[in-house]
Amino acid sequence: MLPFSFEWIWDVGHMVFHGGLWYALSIIGIGLTYCIVKAAIDSAKAGGGGHHHH
Repeated sequence: MLPFSFEWIWDVGHMVFHGGLWYALSIIGIGLTYCIVKAAIDSAKAGGGGHHHH
């Protein structure tokens, strides 16, 4: 069963399952996006000069 399946039936079981699934996928997506943006910002601040730990 995939979240975009067309075998959707309006019952409580489907709504709870898909609600939980999309909730979890949203949290994972937001976390990954935050990490990618943070890594890009940190890389841009480092200036590409190698490993400087000051």
